Amino acid sequence: MSYDSNNVFARILRGEIRCAKIYEDEHVLAFKDIRPQAKVHALVIPKGAYVSAQDFGAKASEQEIAAFHRAVSKIAADLGVADSGYRLISNIGGHGHQEVPHYHVHILGGQPMGKMVNLP
Repeated sequence: MSYDSNNVFARILRGEIRCAKIYEDEHVLAFKDIRPQAKVHALVIPKGAYVSAQDFGAKASEQEIAAFHRAVSKIAADLGVADSGYRLISNIGGHGHQEVPHYHVHILGGQPMGKMVNLP
Protein backbone atom coordinates (compact mmCIF):
# COMPACT_ATOMS: atom_id res chain seq x y z
CA MET A 1 0.00 0.00 0.00
CA SER A 2 1.46 3.35 -0.99
CA TYR A 3 0.68 6.70 0.59
CA ASP A 4 -2.26 8.47 -1.03
CA SER A 5 -2.04 12.19 -0.33
CA ASN A 6 -5.79 12.46 -0.91
CA ASN A 7 -6.76 9.96 1.79
CA VAL A 8 -9.32 11.16 4.30
CA PHE A 9 -6.77 11.74 7.09
CA ALA A 10 -4.46 13.75 4.81
CA ARG A 11 -7.48 15.86 3.88
CA ILE A 12 -8.34 16.34 7.56
CA LEU A 13 -4.76 17.43 8.25
CA ARG A 14 -4.98 19.98 5.42
CA GLY A 15 -8.25 21.32 6.83
CA GLU A 16 -10.32 20.18 3.84
CA ILE A 17 -12.50 17.96 6.04
CA ARG A 18 -13.63 18.90 9.54
CA CYS A 19 -13.11 16.69 12.55
CA ALA A 20 -14.09 16.71 16.22
CA LYS A 21 -10.57 17.48 17.45
CA ILE A 22 -9.53 16.07 20.83
CA TYR A 23 -5.81 16.87 20.80
CA GLU A 24 -3.21 18.49 18.60
CA ASP A 25 0.47 19.27 18.82
CA GLU A 26 3.33 19.74 16.36
CA HIS A 27 3.40 16.05 15.37
CA VAL A 28 0.00 14.56 16.25
CA LEU A 29 -3.71 15.09 15.68
CA ALA A 30 -6.45 13.18 17.52
CA PHE A 31 -10.17 13.32 16.93
CA LYS A 32 -13.39 11.44 17.61
CA ASP A 33 -14.21 8.58 15.24
CA ILE A 34 -17.29 9.36 13.12
CA ARG A 35 -18.53 5.75 13.50
CA PRO A 36 -17.64 4.94 17.11
CA GLN A 37 -17.31 1.27 17.99
CA ALA A 38 -17.23 1.91 21.76
CA LYS A 39 -18.39 4.57 24.23
CA VAL A 40 -14.96 6.15 23.79
CA HIS A 41 -13.45 5.92 20.31
CA ALA A 42 -10.70 8.27 19.21
CA LEU A 43 -8.31 8.21 16.27
CA VAL A 44 -4.72 9.35 16.71
CA ILE A 45 -2.66 10.17 13.62
CA PRO A 46 0.84 11.49 13.03
CA LYS A 47 0.99 14.65 10.93
CA GLY A 48 3.63 13.10 8.67
CA ALA A 49 2.78 11.07 5.56
CA TYR A 50 3.21 7.51 6.88
CA VAL A 51 1.17 4.61 5.53
CA SER A 52 1.32 2.23 8.50
CA ALA A 53 3.04 1.37 11.77
CA GLN A 54 5.73 -0.35 9.68
CA ASP A 55 6.31 2.80 7.63
CA PHE A 56 6.17 5.06 10.70
CA GLY A 57 8.66 2.92 12.63
CA ALA A 58 11.07 2.82 9.70
CA LYS A 59 10.90 6.45 8.57
CA ALA A 60 9.67 8.74 11.36
CA SER A 61 12.13 10.75 13.43
CA GLU A 62 12.77 9.85 17.06
CA GLN A 63 10.95 13.07 18.00
CA GLU A 64 7.85 12.09 15.98
CA ILE A 65 7.79 8.58 17.45
CA ALA A 66 8.14 9.84 21.03
CA ALA A 67 5.53 12.57 20.49
CA PHE A 68 3.07 10.06 19.04
CA HIS A 69 3.33 7.59 21.91
CA ARG A 70 3.24 10.31 24.56
CA ALA A 71 0.15 11.77 22.88
CA VAL A 72 -1.63 8.39 22.92
CA SER A 73 -1.02 8.10 26.67
CA LYS A 74 -2.16 11.67 27.32
CA ILE A 75 -5.28 11.28 25.19
CA ALA A 76 -6.28 8.04 26.94
CA ALA A 77 -5.92 9.82 30.28
CA ASP A 78 -7.82 12.89 29.06
CA LEU A 79 -10.63 10.64 27.79
CA GLY A 80 -10.88 8.98 31.21
CA VAL A 81 -9.96 5.45 30.12
CA ALA A 82 -6.36 5.17 31.32
CA ASP A 83 -7.28 3.75 34.73
CA SER A 84 -10.17 1.50 33.66
CA GLY A 85 -8.38 0.21 30.58
CA TYR A 86 -8.72 0.59 26.86
CA ARG A 87 -7.90 -1.10 23.59
CA LEU A 88 -5.31 0.34 21.21
CA ILE A 89 -5.69 -0.90 17.63
CA SER A 90 -3.76 -0.27 14.44
CA ASN A 91 -4.82 -2.13 11.32
CA ILE A 92 -1.98 -2.71 8.87
CA GLY A 93 -2.27 -3.82 5.25
CA GLY A 94 -4.84 -6.02 3.56
CA HIS A 95 -4.93 -8.88 6.06
CA GLY A 96 -5.12 -6.35 8.90
CA HIS A 97 -8.08 -4.67 7.15
CA GLN A 98 -6.43 -1.25 6.95
CA GLU A 99 -8.92 1.07 5.26
CA VAL A 100 -7.06 4.39 5.22
CA PRO A 101 -3.45 4.47 3.97
CA HIS A 102 -2.29 6.83 6.74
CA TYR A 103 -0.90 5.41 9.99
CA HIS A 104 -3.39 5.74 12.81
CA VAL A 105 -4.36 4.09 16.04
CA HIS A 106 -7.81 3.69 17.53
CA ILE A 107 -8.29 4.23 21.26
CA LEU A 108 -11.40 2.33 22.33
CA GLY A 109 -12.75 2.16 25.86
CA GLY A 110 -15.31 3.38 28.32
CA GLN A 111 -16.76 -0.12 28.55
CA PRO A 112 -15.59 -3.76 28.71
CA MET A 113 -14.13 -4.50 25.28
CA GLY A 114 -14.74 -8.25 25.07
CA LYS A 115 -12.49 -10.73 23.31
CA MET A 116 -9.52 -9.36 21.45
CA VAL A 117 -10.26 -11.18 18.17
CA ASN A 118 -13.36 -13.03 16.97
CA LEU A 119 -12.12 -15.43 14.33
CA PRO A 120 -14.52 -17.39 12.11
